[in-house]
Amino acid sequence: MSPSIRKLTGRIGAVIEGVDFTAPPDASTITTLRHALNEHKAIVFDRVRLDNAGQERVAGWFGELTTAHPNVPAADGTTNVLAVDSASSKSNVWHTDVTFVVNPPQLTTLRSLVTTPYGGETLIANAAAAYRDLPEPLRALADSLRVVHTNQYDYARTSATTALREEYDRVFVSTPYETEHPVVRVHPLTGERGLFIGGFAKRIVGLSSSESADLLRIFQSYVTRPENILRWTWSPGQLLVFDNRITQHYAVDNYDDHPRRLNRVTVAGDVPVGVDGRSSEQLVGDASHYSSVLEVAA
Repeated sequence: MSPSIRKLTGRIGAVIEGVDFTAPPDASTITTLRHALNEHKAIVFDRVRLDNAGQERVAGWFGELTTAHPNVPAADGTTNVLAVDSASSKSNVWHTDVTFVVNPPQLTTLRSLVTTPYGGETLIANAAAAYRDLPEPLRALADSLRVVHTNQYDYARTSATTALREEYDRVFVSTPYETEHPVVRVHPLTGERGLFIGGFAKRIVGLSSSESADLLRIFQSYVTRPENILRWTWSPGQLLVFDNRITQHYAVDNYDDHPRRLNRVTVAGDVPVGVDGRSSEQLVGDASHYSSVLEVAA
């Protein structure tokens, strides 16, 4: 029986049912999931009953895994699992995962372990729809620009600091990385153009810091238009997969002091390419220990 797909919004998101995560997938199932990801950008599975090894195995259907993070250690007993734990960090800034390296992950999987009695949603935005929403003069400008992403601003920082969060911040920035990416990335599978910015994007090449901030704010406002966003409310035992090449996401900090824990596994990606065919360039740091480079689009 083929998986069933139910759209969640007009622009982003679908729930997929009928996938057996206990059995090796056949080629048609993987093709169906990849096509769903290309179309909907974020796909959700309910009641998956996966442990860490199972999440790694399912993420591996889409390609070779990265390690947990360039700087932050993996969850205990794993190599590829990053604990997204409210005790140590709250990722309540819009971002695309690990864009400060030259080949950010192609996709991210999040599995819910501890969910909150209210709040704690994950927002995911369609950066291709945002690009299409731009007025033509802004699209033309974005096509021509490059932007430097860096980990030296910690997207997980919050005003409510604790010893655990301060240590997470310290580790996150302990080895600096900077990469120059195109502001508009061409998706290698669909050919779609998407705004490739977010919280790690800090400086547009050739502009001052204030000019960069103003222009990035304008572009970002199109990414975060409500029409472009899926707001996912978590229950335990769910798996969310999103295309990290052409989305941004945000963890809403609206659940007071309740614990919240997701486990993240990411899949190695290709080097982004702009509208002009020019690839991204690593400026500072070597992340080869974190991720291999995907040479063939998948």
